[in-house]
Amino acid sequence: MSGPVAVSAPVAVGVPAPGGGQGGAGIPAVAGTGGAGTHPGPVVPTAVPTVLEVLRRLDSGPRGLTEAQAEERLARLGENTVPARREASWPRLFVRSLRDPFTAVLGCLGLVSAAVFAWGTALVILFLVVVSCALRASGEHRADRSMAGLRELVATTATVLRRADDEDVAPTAREVPVSELVPGDVVRLGPGDMVPADVRLLRASGLAVHQAALTGESAPAGKNADDVPPGSGSLGAGSGLFEEPQLCFQGSSVASGSATAIVTATGAHTRFATAHGSGTGTGRPEASAFDRSVQGISWILIRFMLITPPLVLMANAALRGRGLETLPFAVAVAVGLTPEMLPVLVTTCLARGASLLARAHGVIVKRLPVLHDVGAVDVLCLDKTGTLTQDRPVVDRALGPDSQDDPEVLHWAAVNAWWTLQLADLPEPDALDEAILDAADEGELMAYDGTAAIPFDPVRRLATAVVRTPGRLGVHTLVVKGDVEAVIARCALAEDERERLRGLAARQAEGGLRVLAVATAERPARTRAYTPADERGLTFRGLVTLRDALAPTAADALNVLTDQGVTVKILTGDHPGTAARACRDLGIPVAEDALLTADRIDGLTDTELAALARRTTVFARCTPEHKARITTVLRTAGHTVGFLGDGVNDLPALRAADVGIAPRDAADVVREGADVVLAEKDLTSIAHAIGAGRHASGNIATYLRATLSSNLGNVIAMLGAGLLLPFLPMLPAQVLLQNLCFDAAQLAFAYDRPAPSVLRRPTALRPRDLLRFITGFGMLNAVADLATFGALALALHGPGTGDGEAVFHSGWFTENLLTQALVMLLLRIGLPRALGFSRAGGTLVTAEGRGPGPVVWAAGALAAIGLLLPPSPLGPLLGLTPLPAAYYLMLTAVLALYAVGLLAARRRYERRRAERGAAAW
Repeated sequence: MSGPVAVSAPVAVGVPAPGGGQGGAGIPAVAGTGGAGTHPGPVVPTAVPTVLEVLRRLDSGPRGLTEAQAEERLARLGENTVPARREASWPRLFVRSLRDPFTAVLGCLGLVSAAVFAWGTALVILFLVVVSCALRASGEHRADRSMAGLRELVATTATVLRRADDEDVAPTAREVPVSELVPGDVVRLGPGDMVPADVRLLRASGLAVHQAALTGESAPAGKNADDVPPGSGSLGAGSGLFEEPQLCFQGSSVASGSATAIVTATGAHTRFATAHGSGTGTGRPEASAFDRSVQGISWILIRFMLITPPLVLMANAALRGRGLETLPFAVAVAVGLTPEMLPVLVTTCLARGASLLARAHGVIVKRLPVLHDVGAVDVLCLDKTGTLTQDRPVVDRALGPDSQDDPEVLHWAAVNAWWTLQLADLPEPDALDEAILDAADEGELMAYDGTAAIPFDPVRRLATAVVRTPGRLGVHTLVVKGDVEAVIARCALAEDERERLRGLAARQAEGGLRVLAVATAERPARTRAYTPADERGLTFRGLVTLRDALAPTAADALNVLTDQGVTVKILTGDHPGTAARACRDLGIPVAEDALLTADRIDGLTDTELAALARRTTVFARCTPEHKARITTVLRTAGHTVGFLGDGVNDLPALRAADVGIAPRDAADVVREGADVVLAEKDLTSIAHAIGAGRHASGNIATYLRATLSSNLGNVIAMLGAGLLLPFLPMLPAQVLLQNLCFDAAQLAFAYDRPAPSVLRRPTALRPRDLLRFITGFGMLNAVADLATFGALALALHGPGTGDGEAVFHSGWFTENLLTQALVMLLLRIGLPRALGFSRAGGTLVTAEGRGPGPVVWAAGALAAIGLLLPPSPLGPLLGLTPLPAAYYLMLTAVLALYAVGLLAARRRYERRRAERGAAAW
């Protein structure tokens, strides 16, 4: 059995343990009315057909198909293979990456630069375009190979019953390629076999299958061929399909037992192929959060860059009578607005973060842009099992009939578990028995002498051990453990007492606990074999309740995620009580209106679901389709969503999320299709990944804010000065040199350590916010530049002299680099932290153990170049000249006022941003 399974009363469909064990004895019982007694676990849907219905629908029989029928169906329906997806070649992906608007504009600027013989600028830009496209094409090419994992999960041959064309000939069993199976074929399954297609069991003996590739559950799931009485289930078709005991699916494997089954679906129609989406004909996946952000930012820059050169040319032609000789200057202005180093800096930031995650925490980021999306995650969706809880139960309490704690109940439950395991020759205990044995004293169990055992079976939903009690010669004690309803029905109790005990069990179940009932009976010792008929007239001993063992790091990891501003939502197929119990045990408050079940989700529109999802913590009874829909709705509402899953049934939600996360031991196809792979299924690793993503994204965002605001200010100043002055405000070579120095200094952001506040909130690059930022701060920068122009024009510029032009060029060149150095320091970390100080108790203290960071050193180098280059021997080669001392005095005043304005604008921006962030939820 795959751990404890629970069903709805009154019909509890049991699931046998591997080797015929009593795992189904762990099926918690509920009140016989089936109302308040609803219990954790899958509910059998009414859509599961009977064996006779399946045979009629498939026009087949227990003896299988004839060879002619099989050949005709194979020709008509096609081979039983997972449809292959055509992979784009690397060159094609490279060409496709050129469609990115920002890359295209960079390429055009490179070509224009070459046309005006600015070869240095052209080569740098085109080199960056090639590198950026190559990195993107390589990442997409690796992602496209994920379909190869499907082949490893599908069997190659199968044992099938086929008959000759003569209807009266007995069928023979033979091995055929799995690709030749067709609906209606009868196949045999044994230990170790892969399930070759979707099948409905005809007969089964102690069958248990591994479904980890489909469901993510590591324990084997018990299966049986019993028809379910009509009306015993309450969910619609498709709900909890993998938990149906009569059905097995392609991609699973037989753990123990044997079976004969009829093939119901093959190829693209199997649940395995449907869950993966390979048969849906879906196109390219929806753009990620990073892609959407880059697209938005690119179009902002494109508008500026397309407008700037024509404006420069027209203004100079209309006001100054200049013609095409201003084209190099116009191109230099457009290039000056472009963050040419963006591809290099983005790649460096993300590659450093991904490398650190892999080395320190075993987290693999498969595509570099995904690391930004991880940092932008503000909603994390995950299952309960294996993440918040371990994939095993633990004993919670042992209750006597009076609902008081009674250790004797646990003692008898352990006697049953131990001797059933020994005498039934089971390979290992099931999860519930193992939990009971862990909580019991093993020495006390050895005092008994086991004589017989009646293993669990799904009809009785019980397991019985027969032991000799020390000092009780001539007496055998029957110890019975299993489903509450089944145990109570075999006890000598009055009807009102039965109802009271059912209510006690139902209350425990509603609290999210799994419930076992324990009873005993004494019989005269005998040598004749014991049978289920002896399980009568029992004495009810009490109940053993079990809960999911909490993951040891889950509570701490949840606190870290909360501090990071990440909202965790539980999407589980479990009963809502079970999920809510785990949340409460971990300190996650779950109000009554914060829990939503699948039956309610089905009746909601996307708009209504989005409104409820804001305050819902637990989504219970979810199918794969529900998980995918919830994830999509959250994304549509503006959230960046991460989804953690490990089974093929999680693939739709993994694809719907901005970030798909899978542990290393997930199904191969899931691991290959995920964006992030964890060494362990541990929330702590996700918290580390989010921190690394925010570290990288924070540095990228700071680079964009500092670069674009400074560049925009310079462009505005250049346009204004070009119209006011009788000469170009700066030579094209000086513009490009200034950009080169600034771009080189900006690479320091790739190695910077962001402020702690950056790591406490999602770091999505939002184009609208960036546009507001660069517009406001760019205008402030332009005012500082124009103030410098005024000072130069009034005090330093001599009319009609060539030296005046060189002085103006030199003065503005120096001022530009100094203001850009200030922007790097003050927009990034503020002056106190830039100088190695932090604030404590209202006073500035030295940041112990930390010297100036890379941004400080880069800004210092940039300022040094601005001050030292004009008077250096290289100055005249670039059209620069030494500046008089009076200029530096005026420049100091301009820079001081600029710094004050910059800090005031930054405080106002951060205050408004915090207010918007607080209103996000």
